[in-house]
Amino acid sequence: MSETPAIENLTEAEAAAELPALIAALEAANTAYHTLDAPELSDADYDALKRRLAAIEARFPALARADSPTRKIGAAVAEGFGKVTHEIRMLSLENAFSDEDVADFDLRVKSYLGLPEATPLTYTAEPKIDGLSLSLRYENGRLVQAATRGDGEVGENVTENARTIADIPHEITGAPALLEVRGEVYISHADFAALNARAAQAGDKTFANPRNAAAGSLRQLDARITAARPLKFFAYAWGALSEPLSDSQSGAIARLAALGFQTNPLTRSCRGPGEMLDHYRQIAQLRASLGYDIDGVVYKVDDLALQRRLGFRSTTPRWAIAHKFPAELAWTRLEAIEIQVGRTGALSPVARLSPVTVGGVVVSNATLHNEDYIAGRDAKGGAIRGGRDIRVGDWVQVYRAGDVIPKIADVDLSRRDPAAQPFEFPTLCPVCGSEAIREPGDAVRRCTGGLICPAQAVEKLKHFVSRAAFDIEGLGAKQIEAFYADGWIHEPADIFTLRARFGQGLQQLKNREGWGEKSAQNLFEAIETRRAIGLERLIFALGIRHCGEAAARDVAQHYGSWEAMVAALDLARPAALAQRAADAAEEAERAAALTEGRRPRITETRAAAIAAHGLPAEAAAVWADLGATDGVGPVLALSLSDAFANPEERSAIDRLAAELTILPPPARAASGEIAGLTLVFTGTLERMTRAEAKARAESLGAKVAGSVSAKTDILIAGPGAGSKAKKAAELGIRVIDEDDWIALAGGI
Repeated sequence: MSETPAIENLTEAEAAAELPALIAALEAANTAYHTLDAPELSDADYDALKRRLAAIEARFPALARADSPTRKIGAAVAEGFGKVTHEIRMLSLENAFSDEDVADFDLRVKSYLGLPEATPLTYTAEPKIDGLSLSLRYENGRLVQAATRGDGEVGENVTENARTIADIPHEITGAPALLEVRGEVYISHADFAALNARAAQAGDKTFANPRNAAAGSLRQLDARITAARPLKFFAYAWGALSEPLSDSQSGAIARLAALGFQTNPLTRSCRGPGEMLDHYRQIAQLRASLGYDIDGVVYKVDDLALQRRLGFRSTTPRWAIAHKFPAELAWTRLEAIEIQVGRTGALSPVARLSPVTVGGVVVSNATLHNEDYIAGRDAKGGAIRGGRDIRVGDWVQVYRAGDVIPKIADVDLSRRDPAAQPFEFPTLCPVCGSEAIREPGDAVRRCTGGLICPAQAVEKLKHFVSRAAFDIEGLGAKQIEAFYADGWIHEPADIFTLRARFGQGLQQLKNREGWGEKSAQNLFEAIETRRAIGLERLIFALGIRHCGEAAARDVAQHYGSWEAMVAALDLARPAALAQRAADAAEEAERAAALTEGRRPRITETRAAAIAAHGLPAEAAAVWADLGATDGVGPVLALSLSDAFANPEERSAIDRLAAELTILPPPARAASGEIAGLTLVFTGTLERMTRAEAKARAESLGAKVAGSVSAKTDILIAGPGAGSKAKKAAELGIRVIDEDDWIALAGGI
């Protein structure tokens, strides 16, 4: 949604065009979450879609559909369960996302009731459990029916399953003749971990998070399966009643607790928004230590008479609101810091955390970037997080950027153990014991062991067989680890000599657990098909530092053949050494200038260092040619040179090359309408993927950029194009649609 136009800029025609996709996405998400117990969107993404749909419907009421997701609750019940019609609908809650939203909720309640703004109101505040809503119907003290929320009107009859949950009493005394108790079924973090461990050991599918596990467990057609699952239940509301439980929300919750139901101990009565927000922040601080998932705090008007006056909207009560936690943020305890060694020798610190749900995913590990980040400083020595370092035992804030790798954002010093010690980053590789050095200007400390370091060797091999590299079917990360441990494969060339070293190799391989004659034969055939490999894929597969797929393509295009590239790198090696000497001299000059309080003399310093090194003219020319290659530059040039100059690594590369037929890169078109132009794609492409479009443009000699600038020649704009299209118009850049692009590219 990042490039969709702002609501205020939409025309009615644009809104009408966008509405079907929004509705379809929300309906699919509702089905995945409520019916299939397999959510596909994070809460934050779902909320953003629903808010946009509601805003469009508010601006263009004529477009609002009777069956809009904004007017629905949940989704239809799944096949296989009996249906239960709720006597009183089970509604959803309006959401608040900021302190201002909570204050506005309080003002709206008072306005509806006709009360002065200064009138203090009492609310209850309780954690919003991230589980599955359940209704329990008791008649004369006996449990007669249990039902899921379903679509709010009709739910699923899960009575027999509910009877297996220890927190749900089968009989109660002292209750009204008719009592419908409502609450949430959930699974604790500890039970979730144990459940998944048992499933993994049995070879069964594991659950993504506790909410999925709880929902999937309750909605089993065989109650014996539910009985084997560690489900729990919190009561927090009621439906049909033969007589009132109390005259207040807090009193009714206390009555439910007295009847034997588990109620949340963090439920509080709060006087006005100030106390509500204070309790919200307290719960947020405790979130990671609760042992179960919550995704916000629910506020309810405490006076039940006022609740009745406030009543309901179509899908939500006016007297309650859910204050959601910020998307993808949570606090938890840092249990340990471990150091992992990657394929380039980088020592990467990993945080081992008390499990916490962040953005719908249970997180127990997070990256800590490097030693500077742990110490509370940036690469230049400046303070980050106010200079607060990170120590084992700290309470840390975890976030997930774009649902990718969890990271540590901050640390709470008020909760730090006085005995906690600063983390000492290792200067020796924890895997092979080699010295781990940090070169000037580098943010990362690296193991110097090279291929003698098992961690580096295994990670390099995993990269070598990855999809964008050799992509050998049947030889993935797990197989690489096993073959390396058994001494079958130590370097890439060993893959191609595997069969020869074992005679036909088939007998030894097929006797391994998980392998048979057919799978072993398939692997050897897959290896043979990869003996012929494109130059760009081979360069990428070598795992050279700073050399990604795009850079590998650029280098391959520049040299055209393996032989030409190797010869150039060998010839340019003296220039690479001269550059390293110049870099070191520059670093020393900057430090000296800082100490002496003067401006550093960079140009003269570098020139003197290169002159002292005695650089041959031919080497300088070849080096300049490599550095000027589009997509290369001095940093990657040094990495390429170092890889081919290291004796052990070079020997391994030469042994690999001897096993291969290295194909030249595909020729890029040197003519045509878009050759030499810079293109930008935005919006949704419907006839080819963005990756396909980029590859086609590059094959025709064009350059594809990620953002619009004065250097952009053409913008290809699909549906949903937003800020990029606007900027292109401002700059007078040619804008075409996907059909025009396909015609320009010569068809699909």
